[in-house]
Amino acid sequence: MQPAIRKIVTYTENTLIEGGKAAPRPLRLIGVAAVLANPWAGRGFTEDLSPEIRAFAPVLGETLTNEIIGIAGSGEAIEGYGKAAICGTSGEVEHASALIHTLHFGNHYRRAVGAKTYLAFTN
Repeated sequence: MQPAIRKIVTYTENTLIEGGKAAPRPLRLIGVAAVLANPWAGRGFTEDLSPEIRAFAPVLGETLTNEIIGIAGSGEAIEGYGKAAICGTSGEVEHASALIHTLHFGNHYRRAVGAKTYLAFTN
């Protein structure tokens, strides 16, 4: 079982002037997202989400990490990060959260950026 990734979306923003003052170096914001089929959509209550989490989260984590590192150039170029997930109307917010709030997803990124002291997440 693999995620059916429909598309990868990337966004890059470079801020050169902030508050009327030139930035000493451009502030670069990078966003990467995957659009995929929800493996639990339309199934009703599912007691155990872990089989799909174990199958999907590592693939998503590696795919999105490779995309963002490719844009940033290296893990050392990244100073901070966050994550979020959105679920369509045929699923539950818990479905989206289940895929990103797991070490199966996040460890790919943490290794790539050298994050060793904390786990970051946002709801």
